Amino acid sequence: MAMTEKQTMEKNTTVSLAVTTSFPRPQPILTSNPNWGVMNEFIVQDDQELYQEALIPPENFNMVCQHVYRSSFPKKKHFCFLKKLQLKSVLTLILEDYPEQNMKFLEEEGIKFLQFGIAGNKEPFVQIPDDKISAALAAILDKRNHPMLVHCNKGKHRTGCLIGCLRKVQNWSHTSIFDEYRRFSHPKSRSMDQQFIELYDSNQVWPLVDRRYLPRWPTLADPLI
Repeated sequence: MAMTEKQTMEKNTTVSLAVTTSFPRPQPILTSNPNWGVMNEFIVQDDQELYQEALIPPENFNMVCQHVYRSSFPKKKHFCFLKKLQLKSVLTLILEDYPEQNMKFLEEEGIKFLQFGIAGNKEPFVQIPDDKISAALAAILDKRNHPMLVHCNKGKHRTGCLIGCLRKVQNWSHTSIFDEYRRFSHPKSRSMDQQFIELYDSNQVWPLVDRRYLPRWPTLADPLI
């Protein structure tokens, strides 16, 4: 059936509209001079905040007993982690003056500072003094000082000697004591340290202890009771 002239014109108009009609393309928004310095400032600020909030324990950190911990010398990057321990005291075995930033941290957090400075047992004629170890043990055995962190420089030898003597007070066997000492002092365990631990008389600490404040540790036994 032939189309009329009017129908033909309407069809051509419809096709023409279908071909020519199109949607506009989205145009990207361009910035002629982006302020990258501001972006870098935000990135650096975020990194600093993450660093400040990071919980980084000192090297050789470990729990000794309930509320007593050991470690190497704590640095500024470890302060956030130490806050989480809610320490009441820090016991150090170093001879040197404590760094100013560490003292400031202890003062701000209300943490008691205890120093029983002893020399490292490196030479045959340099021995750890019994009285310093006994006084330090008496401080550890006072729960008023807990939670407590015990440290030297590396948390290995002097700290290992003190904890080894504490284990004697706790009636550990020599085998268990030396295994623990070597685990933390690796790879440089010292025979002089182990000899000191073996010969230390743990009974000498008890006259220095206030028994009202003894911690409730299962293996802790007072020979005078």
